[in-house]
Amino acid sequence: MKLIFHGAAREVTGSRHILKVNGKTLLMDCGMCQGNRKNCEAKNSKFQFDPEEIDAVLLSHAHIDHTGMVPRLAKLGYKGPIYATPSTTDLCSYMLLDSARIQEHQADYYNRRRRKDGEPKKEPLYTQSDVHKVLDQFVPVQYRHEKEILPGVKLTFFNAGHILGSALSYLTINDSEDGKTKTLCYTGDLGRRNLPILKDPFQIEKVDYLITESTYGDRFHEAITEVGDKLAKIVSETIGRGGNLIIPAFSLGRTQEIVYTLYELSEVGKIPADLPIIVDSPLSVNLTEVFKRHPEDFDKEAHEELMKGHNPFGFGRLRYIRDVEDSKALADNPMPKIIISSSGMMDHGRVVHHLINNIEDPRNSVLVVGFMAQHTTGRKIIDKEPTVKLFGKDYKVEAEVTVVDAFSGHADRSDLIDFITKIDDLKKVFLVHGEEEQAESFKEYLGE
Repeated sequence: MKLIFHGAAREVTGSRHILKVNGKTLLMDCGMCQGNRKNCEAKNSKFQFDPEEIDAVLLSHAHIDHTGMVPRLAKLGYKGPIYATPSTTDLCSYMLLDSARIQEHQADYYNRRRRKDGEPKKEPLYTQSDVHKVLDQFVPVQYRHEKEILPGVKLTFFNAGHILGSALSYLTINDSEDGKTKTLCYTGDLGRRNLPILKDPFQIEKVDYLITESTYGDRFHEAITEVGDKLAKIVSETIGRGGNLIIPAFSLGRTQEIVYTLYELSEVGKIPADLPIIVDSPLSVNLTEVFKRHPEDFDKEAHEELMKGHNPFGFGRLRYIRDVEDSKALADNPMPKIIISSSGMMDHGRVVHHLINNIEDPRNSVLVVGFMAQHTTGRKIIDKEPTVKLFGKDYKVEAEVTVVDAFSGHADRSDLIDFITKIDDLKKVFLVHGEEEQAESFKEYLGE
């Protein structure tokens, strides 16, 4: 049995981990590298392994840094099954098509505007047609249902509590090389307890080998129980100044959690019932529809709201925007409002336009609710750089910037320690999906 790490090793993006056993090769996640453009273009342009030599793929969840290279894997020769939970399968149909559209648009823009004479045309990593083809290779597997995916290798998904459909991948392996039975768990991105909407992460009780993320291995999150009051305060102060609150948020997971929290605040009168709340992202709209189709993944509280006939994803002045002209019109509306828009790290998407229209006005606020990778616009903003470059132009950061990491769907140091120390018979832990400083710090702490 052999493990090889081809991505999300000493970094938080591009998860690709290989298990070789019984003469077969399993790929755990096939993520796209995101962040520094030149660095990621090199990592995404080709694999460090032959796609045709992969025998099976499993996906921990639908985020692009874990699934975004699946269409390219198939385009370059992979013909086998792709195992994922039903929710992840549904989400990927939207996430991967959106990724393909972005790539097609960027390639077209470059070829029309930026390409110099004699330079080769830029091609997307994959197209929408490639996505439609690879979706036929998905094999949905329910939580807690054991399935043999390779000779001598059985897979069971357990809820990881990170986003809708996220899974801990538990492998029972009969290793023909030494005749022993071994167990391995790959956490993907491990969630936290008591997050809105979703069930808490399942606790693995016994495993030999653990591959776990370490994104926040060196720090502790704010308490999720206090996030409502803090968000209400930020809303009140921003609206009191006559400003807009811009919330850059990943379309999958974070957007729905924020909407749900705003619903709870509206229900108890902590934010005005007539306050316009706009979710400006076609992808977010589609993904929210997937959430509605999978209430089996919801926790008790969210279930109770649905049973009462309430709709946490459609309340008060909440409005979802698909049309680009409606998005542009927001800049001409002087009424204070909340705008939730992607991308989460502020590097592309409609949120960039909202930053351009709001970031130089001190009445406005920018609320950062997720992890900001190195070299991203979001990291520069939280590092308090005086200006940021948006679509090639410098803008002064005059809006109030607040970071609330209580919404993070990633386990922090205490969550990780709690999860790991409750596992019996653990022989070895592999730390992935963490920047080197965070992973090294967590390694030392875990060793102690």
